[in-house]
Amino acid sequence: MVRGRAASKVEAKEVKVNGEVSKVPKGRGRKRTLTSKAPLEVKKVKVKLEAPKVENGVLLTVGMGDIGQLGLGPDVEEKTRPAVVTSLSDIVAIAAGGLHSVCLDKTGKVYTWGCNDEGALGRHTDNDEDTYTSGVVNIDGKVVQISAGDCHTAALLEDGRVYAWGCFRDNNGPLGFLDKGNLQKTPRQILSDVPVIKISSGNNHLALLSQDGRVFTCGCGESGQLGRIAEVFASRDSRNRKGIETLLDPQPIKVFKSRKAVLFDDVWAGGVGTFARARETGNIYAFGLNNYNQLGDEDTNLKFQPVLLKSFVGKTWKQISGGQHHSLALTDDGTAYCMGRREYGRLGLGELQHDIKKPTAITTLEGQKAISVSAGECVSLVVMESGDVYGFGMGTNNQLAQGDEDDQLVPVKLTGKQLVDRRVVDAVAGGQHTIILAVPK
Repeated sequence: MVRGRAASKVEAKEVKVNGEVSKVPKGRGRKRTLTSKAPLEVKKVKVKLEAPKVENGVLLTVGMGDIGQLGLGPDVEEKTRPAVVTSLSDIVAIAAGGLHSVCLDKTGKVYTWGCNDEGALGRHTDNDEDTYTSGVVNIDGKVVQISAGDCHTAALLEDGRVYAWGCFRDNNGPLGFLDKGNLQKTPRQILSDVPVIKISSGNNHLALLSQDGRVFTCGCGESGQLGRIAEVFASRDSRNRKGIETLLDPQPIKVFKSRKAVLFDDVWAGGVGTFARARETGNIYAFGLNNYNQLGDEDTNLKFQPVLLKSFVGKTWKQISGGQHHSLALTDDGTAYCMGRREYGRLGLGELQHDIKKPTAITTLEGQKAISVSAGECVSLVVMESGDVYGFGMGTNNQLAQGDEDDQLVPVKLTGKQLVDRRVVDAVAGGQHTIILAVPK
C-alpha cells in the first residue's frame, strides 16, 4: 500500500518530577499516584516515520499537459496512453494537484512540475520551460509523505515536521497561505510545535493528523471543509475579528462523545470535504460539501462541524478519497465503494437514474482485491492487488488512458505499452491528468 499513513515508531515518554526523571510505566491498568504537587513536565515524544516501501518505482503520466503537469517537456501537451517520465527513478510516492504534479524518491527528495503561478512547485522557475520538467524542492530533512491540492503542496518529514507551500483559494480568488494574500513560493514549516504523522490535501484545504490523535485543518473553509469554524465566520468577508488568519492558522477540530474528546488515527481530505477515522471505534466523521451526498450523509446541507456517518458503521475503512462531487472508499477486505454524483459515469455503476447517497460497492470490481482508490473531479481510479488499475468517468481529458475521449460508465483497465511489463502500485487523478506509480513485474 503506497498512499496510506506512514508507519510510526514512538519512543517512551518520560516524566520529570522535582528534577528527577522516570519513565511512565506501560500496560498498567491502575493509575499511579504522585504525592508531590509540583507541576509535571512531559518530555515531547519523538516520532520516527517511514516512507512507503517501493522498489524500482517508475512514474508514468497520461492526460492533458498544456501547463506542464505531465512532466514530459514543453513539446508534449497531451498523452492518450501512459508515458514514462524518464528523468525520475526510484519513486516511492506520488501526488497530483489541479495543474501540477509531485513525487517522492527513496532518498526522501521531493520533485515537482507543472503550473507554478501561485507557488505550487515550491521552487523558483525562471521561465515556462522550467515548469515542464521535474525539479527538486529544497527541504531541510528527509520527506516520507506528500500531498497536493489545486495550488498548494505539503511534505511530511520523518521527524514529524511539516513543510508546505503555494496558495489556498476561495470563490473570491487567492486567500494566501499562512499570511493573508501572500503566496508561499518556497517550503515553510507549519504547526511547528506538534508532531504530525499524516497529511492530506483537498482542493484548497489541508488536514494534518498529529501523533496524539488530533486533526488540524487550514485553508478555505467556506463549504465547511475545515470542520472547526461556524458558517457565519467561515468566509473571508465574515465579521470574524481575526478574519482570514483564522482560516490559515492550523487549528484542531473538536469532537466529543459522552463528554470525552474523540481522537483519530487517520484523516483524508479531498475536493471540498474531509473524512476522519476515530481511533477507538473506527467510526467515520466527515465535514464539508455534501450537495450530491458525496460525504455519505443523506442530509445535503453543508457540514461545518464533524458529523458521524451512520452509513459507514459496520465496516473497517482503510482509505477514503474525495473528489469534487463524489467519493470513493476502500474497506480492509479490498472492496471499493462509491457515492455521490452520477454524471459521466464517475461512480462506475453504469447508467444511473439517481445519485448514490451512501457507500455502494462497485459491482464489476467485486471478486478482485483493491489496494487504493482515487477520486478526481469527474473521474475515478482503483488500483488492484493484481497490479492492474481501473478507471471510469469523464473521458474528455484522456485521464483514463483509453485512446479516445469517451466517458466510461463502468470500470475499464488503463492500458498502454509502458504498462505491459509493469505492475501498478498506485494511481492518482489530478485536475486534468493522471499519475501512475509502477514497478517491474
